[in-house]
Amino acid sequence: MSSLFPLLFDLGSTKPTTRDIAKTVKAGGTAALTEADRRADQALYQEVTCRSALNRVKGMPFEWTLNPYRGCTHSCHYCFARRYHAQFEMDAGDEFASVILVKQNIVDVLARELDRPSWTRELVAFGTATDPYQPIEGHYRLSRAVIQALTRGRTPFGLITKGPMVVRDIDVLLEHARAARSTVYMSVPTVDEDVWQQLEPGTAHPLQRLRAVRALVDAGINAGVLMSPIVPGFSSARQKLERTIKAIADHGARFVGCNVMYLQDGTRDHFMRFIEREFPSMRPRFEKLYAKKSPPDTYRKEVQAMVRVLQDRYGLRKRRNAEAEHAPAANTEETEQVGFAW
Repeated sequence: MSSLFPLLFDLGSTKPTTRDIAKTVKAGGTAALTEADRRADQALYQEVTCRSALNRVKGMPFEWTLNPYRGCTHSCHYCFARRYHAQFEMDAGDEFASVILVKQNIVDVLARELDRPSWTRELVAFGTATDPYQPIEGHYRLSRAVIQALTRGRTPFGLITKGPMVVRDIDVLLEHARAARSTVYMSVPTVDEDVWQQLEPGTAHPLQRLRAVRALVDAGINAGVLMSPIVPGFSSARQKLERTIKAIADHGARFVGCNVMYLQDGTRDHFMRFIEREFPSMRPRFEKLYAKKSPPDTYRKEVQAMVRVLQDRYGLRKRRNAEAEHAPAANTEETEQVGFAW
């Protein structure tokens, strides 16, 4: 057996790299991850050694990303990051939500990168490929330590999460705010309980997330909400959008940003299988709407107007203008929103 899967047996106390993991899984599937720890949530957690902490990206409003974990037990069916699990020879479906890679040395690597003379303290997008405050963060505390490293490096960041656990780290977030600019983006696509349970089975209740936003803002942290993605046929009805926007305003968010769901590669395959399994009558309409990765521009513009009216009604556009210097960087797919009439 060791001749087939040498990587996890010959490294001794050194944790495998993500490349090692990909080779091992390709040869023997996730069952070959014999060092992985299966915890009470039934997910496998594989510690890995990362060679870099900061990853350069192109075509985004930021040039650097940072992700302590890969894979996410939040299990959101629409998650764009599902497709990235293919990099590790794993699927975008169950394995994205049940095999989590933990970059156990990321804080030390990040500290070295921030200390380089060439580092110019550019904005870092923190949590773009997986949630830094998914439940396992309570055990590893990597995200907390990452914020402390970014503080020492006086590096600005935007943190994206669905995890109310972020309030645990208000102290280090406040410390960072004295050293550099930072923003917390809480993802709350909808407050509709049925839609939440259908699309985000592993996440905290939407109102629990909004209470976390209130706690962050009350503590003096620049925090707001990404009402993203709006999922056609699920959360796109006007009354659902209005309830969500009202709740966001009621919880004191300093801004709100949102976009419609887009689908590509592994994420598209997973989402369509989910629709076929749970809501088969909806599949033909999704296939028509998503002939490309995003719905047509006319569809997005239809709801853009709807969302703007609702933002004005609840004072969020005025609030956002007052916080213009903190406009959310996560509006990467436009701030245009879309409604959906079946």
